[in-house]
Amino acid sequence: MSGLLAARAGNRPAAVPWVPAALLVLTAIAYPLTEGGAVRDAVSWTIVLLGSTVSVVHAAVSRGTRTGAGVLLVTAATAVVFESVGLSTGVPYGEYGYSDDLGPTLLGVPFLVPLAWLLMAWPSWLLARRLTRDVRPARRRPARVAVAAAVFAGWDVVLDPQMVQAGYWTWAHPQPSLPGIDTVPLTNLAGWLLAGLVLMTLLDLLVARTALEPPRTGDGAPLLVLGWMTLGGAVAHAGWLGLPGSAVWGVLLAVPVLIALAVQARRP
Repeated sequence: MSGLLAARAGNRPAAVPWVPAALLVLTAIAYPLTEGGAVRDAVSWTIVLLGSTVSVVHAAVSRGTRTGAGVLLVTAATAVVFESVGLSTGVPYGEYGYSDDLGPTLLGVPFLVPLAWLLMAWPSWLLARRLTRDVRPARRRPARVAVAAAVFAGWDVVLDPQMVQAGYWTWAHPQPSLPGIDTVPLTNLAGWLLAGLVLMTLLDLLVARTALEPPRTGDGAPLLVLGWMTLGGAVAHAGWLGLPGSAVWGVLLAVPVLIALAVQARRP
């Protein structure tokens, strides 16, 4: 009996990240069903706050409090640096500007933005870790960083058109762009790939130096967030938000990942 109680007590921390993850899914379902304005702004804030909570809590529960705190600080600092430089110089994303709807700022960067980076950065690294686990040890770290950066940038391909539609930011020169997405320039994708490479390198080093091994929990909750924000976002774009181009890109970018995961699952 005492062993059973101890096992149940040990499982409680593992369940903690699932609570904000489930709430995020429910809130994200509500987003396309709301009209614009204050209600949709509140839904957007709630999604980002819940998603960033999933990342920090999961990192802390699975790899230790030092890793959880490091994920928060490293991601937020990197986001503010890249975004503030981007706002003032147009490098590396292109020339853009935020609306006042996103609220308070730091160095011109709305607080919501680094939290949005946090929402997706940790799940992107976790997915890359899973996808590259069969790579030779000598090549695993660069492969993991590259894949994580690609996943991170791919998420923005789906997100950015939605945020432009909501009026949260706009581009001075949105062309040339990906086919089907005429409001976001290709420079933004290049900038996200660069920012992703920097951030994922820092996160990889952070985990190597601070994380408990083996991880104390699985990665289900943050991967649910990642999957829902990409594939769920694509469904919302196609069915409710009038953004078929980004919906198609979301599916196209997700298919290779799903195939790779399926192949891994079939291996003995």
